[in-house]
Amino acid sequence: MKISEAAEEILETLWVHVEESKLGPMDVGVAKGEPAVDELGKSAYVKVTDGKINLTDKGRLEGQKIVRRHRLAERLFADVLDIKKTLVHPISCQFEHLLHEGIEENICILLGHPKTCPHGRLIPQGECCKKSEDSINKVISALVGLKVNQKAKVAYIHTRDRKKLEKIMAMGVLPGMAIILIQKFPSYVFQIGQSQFAIDKDLASGIYVRLEK
Repeated sequence: MKISEAAEEILETLWVHVEESKLGPMDVGVAKGEPAVDELGKSAYVKVTDGKINLTDKGRLEGQKIVRRHRLAERLFADVLDIKKTLVHPISCQFEHLLHEGIEENICILLGHPKTCPHGRLIPQGECCKKSEDSINKVISALVGLKVNQKAKVAYIHTRDRKKLEKIMAMGVLPGMAIILIQKFPSYVFQIGQSQFAIDKDLASGIYVRLEK
């Protein structure tokens, strides 16, 4: 049974406090009597003892899933949608509640099973990460991650430098274009259409491609 957004927020905060920061149970304080706290208790996600609120085993697992969804959302907004870092957290707080398990896994695979959020905090592993430690199932990769002669299609360009963006686009690197990596040393050489271009690692790192299966 899905719990309310308010209950999810409390569970997320509690998981970070207890499991990640190792600070132990939280004081119930002003949250005592709050409908969301009562909801978590009735759902067996938390238990309140002597004015302290703590996670049950069930709550520990669900809290971890919520934190994972939040941090994957942050990664998506920061890396793919290029949202300003100051806006990443509040937007992700809203978006995490919309993510279902299947969508969450798709985003994780899309991003290549990221280890940390944009703020450097660990993203709890999901089943898809455990099945794909070597990122075999990665859908999106930076150009630098391709093997020589591997084919792909341009997904997006990630750079805040307008001159770099213009330089890359002038080569015909546009979303949907087929691209082949020709060599990786001493420079990255790729082919689009009948043209080949040589670029440094910095530029190549900003070109993200969708892998062909």
